Amino acid sequence: MRALLAVLSIAAILLCRPAYAAAHDTRHELRVLTTDVVEYTCVTTATNETQNIKVKVTLTMPTSTTVDSELSIGWQGAYADGTSLKTPATGLEDNTKLYAYAGISDFSGLTSATGVGTLDATTPGETITLPAGQVSLLTTPNGEGTGTVRPGAINFGTTANEPAIECDVDNREDLTTYTLKVPTSGQDTDPDDTTSPSPSPDETDDPDDNTGDDTSSTPTSTVTTTTTETPAGGADTGAGGMAGPDGRALILVGFVVMLAAAVGLSLRRVARA
Repeated sequence: MRALLAVLSIAAILLCRPAYAAAHDTRHELRVLTTDVVEYTCVTTATNETQNIKVKVTLTMPTSTTVDSELSIGWQGAYADGTSLKTPATGLEDNTKLYAYAGISDFSGLTSATGVGTLDATTPGETITLPAGQVSLLTTPNGEGTGTVRPGAINFGTTANEPAIECDVDNREDLTTYTLKVPTSGQDTDPDDTTSPSPSPDETDDPDDNTGDDTSSTPTSTVTTTTTETPAGGADTGAGGMAGPDGRALILVGFVVMLAAAVGLSLRRVARA
């Protein structure tokens, strides 16, 4: 009987192992957003003074969009490679703001999104500090469609139509492109479809008229990659290696039954003797 009890205890432990393993058979999705280093040529409109800077720009695409509803593209920038934009010798007015653009192409009636960020007052020669938080670039699609987005120009001034400093993109073709999808009204955009590495054709417009971006401020690509880990031995259907009965359990049950029968037969022989 002791032998039989030992066998049953081992069987119980082995039967519990699949449940333990199943608790660790999880699926993970990783989404990677790309930060582009955008190269700008900045010109002071009053004096034609030129400065060259680099800015790390990250765009955050909306996860849900609908026709005739304002959408927001997040913009965040920081100086790169030791460069920075200096206040010109003529100075800047105290209420100078940052006007950031994202260029949109391949989307009928939609050419750009624009956002405004507040700036600290500076004196001539000082670095113009970029907004620390995220700037919302806004636009409203009047129809469904799919387009490509890239970081665009950044301007500095008291109004969008009268910039004191205009910064145009020099390396537009080196930037990744973000995909903007606006479905039929009532449908949500699938977040997994918000990015694509495919390039988009040039799109030109003037940031000064608030309707679009210039050649340097056109589309930006979003590089969003999804990595899925599927448990070994299982199809990528959600159940993974846990789908279907566990063959080990069936084999073990058969083994236990056979062993119990053998032990019982042995005990009967001992009793007869």
